[in-house]
Amino acid sequence: MSLSVSLHMLARAPRPGQVKTRLIPALGADGACDLQRRLVERALSLCADGFSQRFLWLDDGPDTKLQALAEQHGWTVVEQPAGDLGERMRCITALGLVESDAVMLIGNDCPAINAEYLAQARAALVDAPAVLGPAEDGGYVLLGLRQNSSRLFSNIAWGTAEVLRLTLARLAELDWRYKLLPVLWDVDRPEDLQRLASLGIEVG
Repeated sequence: MSLSVSLHMLARAPRPGQVKTRLIPALGADGACDLQRRLVERALSLCADGFSQRFLWLDDGPDTKLQALAEQHGWTVVEQPAGDLGERMRCITALGLVESDAVMLIGNDCPAINAEYLAQARAALVDAPAVLGPAEDGGYVLLGLRQNSSRLFSNIAWGTAEVLRLTLARLAELDWRYKLLPVLWDVDRPEDLQRLASLGIEVG
């Protein structure tokens, strides 16, 4: 079975004082903004072969540098739809499924995602209508879907340790089979900064 899968990255445009706010005490507003930019750039540079389309969904317009980098790597930059995170993901999923058999949603906060991880997720979607990449903090770093339901995205306490558990419960209610990928970590707290150094991303 061959699937066309579109890749969708949701990210906040790098604006000082508006991104990575939990890291501002450690890095300062400009440092946190610089980190956000580098994380987005790293995600855009992923060797994401095998996807029918790639979209960067930003909450604000990109600057010239980010726009050029996205185009260089084959990403289409678009503005995120309105609503909370769940409604935005639901809408993006619905739009993506119009032109592809499956969609894969990622953020820019998980530098541990690589081409192999994305390939594992695509392979999982051949056998199951949903695949998730769990995060150490109780959320998820990747969500792949062959079908859509508002149940997956409504009344979820986004940003808490309950996100993955609640999402798996909703999948069970929908009677959708799913596969779980290996657990990864994302960059959200000062203690995550040391891990970045091991990946060659200098901060501060």
